[in-house]
Amino acid sequence: MLPARARLTRRDEFTSTMRRGRRAGRPRLVVHLDVTGSDPPRAGFVVSRAVGNAVTRHRVTRRLRHLVMSRLGALPPGARLVVRALPPAAHSCAAELGEDLDSALRLALRRLQSAGSPR
Repeated sequence: MLPARARLTRRDEFTSTMRRGRRAGRPRLVVHLDVTGSDPPRAGFVVSRAVGNAVTRHRVTRRLRHLVMSRLGALPPGARLVVRALPPAAHSCAAELGEDLDSALRLALRRLQSAGSPR
């Protein structure tokens, strides 16, 4: 379980992260990453009805929450992460979700760093 201080909870936090952050998509999920301030990294999840019924959505959310918890320490201070599950996530095991999450995070971090560097 993610501690309360590590969760995104307000709508405006989700909205600003998804609009301003760097996006990286994979077959099972999309990651939005933004860095603002110097607070500890925080994460939130979006699992829509397109993923499945309530039981399926909660299972996917639990898997993603567990995967993100172990990766929060690798994110820079002030990072806000939104993980949006896509319909194929419903039939994926935790290992597959973990591979997609790692790949998407690497790409989003690279895009974030390249956007911040002077040209």
